[in-house]
Amino acid sequence: MRALFSARLGADFTKLWAASAVSNIGDGVAMAAGPLLVAAVSDDPALIAGAVFAQQLPWLLFALVSGAYVDRLDRRRLVVAVNLTRAAALAALALTITTGTVTVAVIYAVVFLLGTGETLADTAMGALLPSVVTADRLPEANARLAATFTIGNQFAAKPLGAWLFVISAAVPFGLNALTFAVSAALIATLRPRQAEPATPAHAPPGRSLRGDIAEGVRWLWRHRLLRTLALSMGLANVAFCAAFAVFVLYCRQRLGLSDLGYGFLLTAFAVGGLAGTAVAARLGRALGNRALLRAGLLIEVATHLVLAVTTTPWVAAATIIVFSLHGMIWGVTVASIRQRLVPAELRGRVGSTYALLDLGGAALGSLLGGLIASAWTLTTPFWIAAGTVAVVAALAWRPLGEAEAANEVTTGNPAGSR
Repeated sequence: MRALFSARLGADFTKLWAASAVSNIGDGVAMAAGPLLVAAVSDDPALIAGAVFAQQLPWLLFALVSGAYVDRLDRRRLVVAVNLTRAAALAALALTITTGTVTVAVIYAVVFLLGTGETLADTAMGALLPSVVTADRLPEANARLAATFTIGNQFAAKPLGAWLFVISAAVPFGLNALTFAVSAALIATLRPRQAEPATPAHAPPGRSLRGDIAEGVRWLWRHRLLRTLALSMGLANVAFCAAFAVFVLYCRQRLGLSDLGYGFLLTAFAVGGLAGTAVAARLGRALGNRALLRAGLLIEVATHLVLAVTTTPWVAAATIIVFSLHGMIWGVTVASIRQRLVPAELRGRVGSTYALLDLGGAALGSLLGGLIASAWTLTTPFWIAAGTVAVVAALAWRPLGEAEAANEVTTGNPAGSR
């Protein structure tokens, strides 16, 4: 545990890490309790699914706008304000549950507000990190934040959330409100090494929000390496989510697993991800960005091929662990490259563009996967995904060669831009 508080990353990173850890636990608790709450209010499958959509919708509606505001405002103060607002919304939800006045409409309104806050706070936190940690420590810092998310949000918080809901339906949401308030207090004490954007410096009088967004999109598009990474991520997410959209049916009908076996197989994603956080920074130093990114695309192709042909649960589990390990390493590597290359005043807009591609690709892939599996077989999406990522790898192979130079660049003009 002492390594998490390494002096090499500084006291401000420790505060940021603690804020992330606390809020991740609260989020995980609420995520586990949320579906249970909706199901307690209504047994309509459409309404239950709608709550998930209501939380994801703000990313599709506001991602680019949120990125522009992250670059206009003081990021530290923005995160504090958003977390306090989310704490108040969750406290209000807990109150309606306690008083028996909670409705589906109330739940939808709260989760939509939480999702909107997430577009601002998550983007701002990603943009804030390079002003807290030196450039050479970014992979290590990103890996530790990812490990915290995996342990706190995926392992510890989910069963805790379900247990707390059984005790009292309001408790998980009250706890999440408290964690947001604690996180806000920790972030408020940060003293970044680099000055954060302020409206007078980065949003001149007369500059429109649309102009700010367009500037960020243009900068990203002109940077060949970052453009390649963004498009590769978006297309790979379409392929991945198309293949895994019917994963529960794949497990039952193809692998012959029970519902309990399906649950255990899902933990393979967390196991691989946690392992990836432990080795990402070291592998980056030992092998370099170029090798990791190229190998990652090949691993994705192999993953889809193996899952398309296997009927053995342990083979599927081992494949998922390797895939998740790669996914975490890829995520840490790409986040560190982006934080080094993107100028401070553009980090919010570029980061939000990545998020839009990420969730847009996931949403499109989930829709396509269900349609493809319905029209053909459960393994057809895996075959299509393998072919899609193979094409992505072939097109991205050469531009990814520029990733090595990112270790030597902090911010500046688009190196390698076209």
